[in-house]
Amino acid sequence: MEIEVLKENLKNGLVITERVATKNLSLPILENILISTENSFLTLTATDLETAVKVWILGKIIKKGQIVVPAKFFSTLISLLSDEKITLKEEKQKLYIEGEKFKNYIQGLNPEDFPLLPKFENQEYIEIDGKKLAQAISQVIDLTNPSSSRPEIGGVYFLFFKNNLKIVATDSFRLAEKKISFESNIDKNFSFILPRKTAREIINIFSTKEEKVRLYPSINQVCFESTMKEINHPEIYIISRLIEGEYPNYQDIIPTTFKNCLFLQKDEFITKLKTTSLFSGKGNEVKIKINPKEKNIEILAKDVNIGEAHSILPCRIEGPSTEVSFNYKFLLDGLVNIKSSELKFEISKEDGPCVLRPIGDDTYFYVVMPIKSS
Repeated sequence: MEIEVLKENLKNGLVITERVATKNLSLPILENILISTENSFLTLTATDLETAVKVWILGKIIKKGQIVVPAKFFSTLISLLSDEKITLKEEKQKLYIEGEKFKNYIQGLNPEDFPLLPKFENQEYIEIDGKKLAQAISQVIDLTNPSSSRPEIGGVYFLFFKNNLKIVATDSFRLAEKKISFESNIDKNFSFILPRKTAREIINIFSTKEEKVRLYPSINQVCFESTMKEINHPEIYIISRLIEGEYPNYQDIIPTTFKNCLFLQKDEFITKLKTTSLFSGKGNEVKIKINPKEKNIEILAKDVNIGEAHSILPCRIEGPSTEVSFNYKFLLDGLVNIKSSELKFEISKEDGPCVLRPIGDDTYFYVVMPIKSS
């Protein structure tokens, strides 16, 4: 194998693939990247057997071939090189990295030992805006809760219907849903649960890319594919197994009637909540006291070892006087993912689920359970 490639393109590809190639004591081959040639492309492949990533990079293929090398070591080496163009040569299971003023080699491994990736060819796909997809996942992913007894809540739930996609996550104490739309209509509704690690890779890869992503679903795995801008050819594959099991019927826990409805300025609410939470102690408990006559809410926290805090926040209130306590961290997790400057805070009852919604955006909501005041 012999390839000439631009250093920056190679570096960018390695940044994507090396995150997947994690340490594995039982299968050390998974700590490596497969480098190979494919037509006019250099390809980089990494997998942990749950998630796999493949990247195509345009280069000058002088001689075809393939080799497996340590992912992080190779990525670090390439990032430190100053040459604009790099030549990669494979000889006798060694990878030589050459430039004008340097020549190095890395001891490689047999590519035949590297796991094969599943292929998604001639299958129907759904095309989604990659940046919107990444942002939607980022608004819910922190609520996933890896659990051996309930593996389904350890992933992100995708529900497709008509030309819409709902992306959901829960840890059983909180729940968030984000809805995005795509251009084509689907004939039949379907859903799957994506592992958290794959979901994070989608955020890492596509959050800054202005491009469409093709989603190829199957029974037990899914593929996300982006194409090159210059030519109609794949640039990045993300292939993932899916989490088995039925996702909780989360719609049943979303309240439809509310005792109180508060209209708040998001940034001011976050600031007051953070300030008061300094006095919440190990329990993380803050109390929200709703005062309709005074047209404000009070945010209170107290700890015998720290002290006591009391903040007042003016707001529009619908409903009677009420006191509700929350884990302030759970409240903040919902607030930071609301993109509007104003929000609606709906309280069903003192011990029932409450809902945060952005004003002017019906595509996102966050459900949080109160805690019993001590």
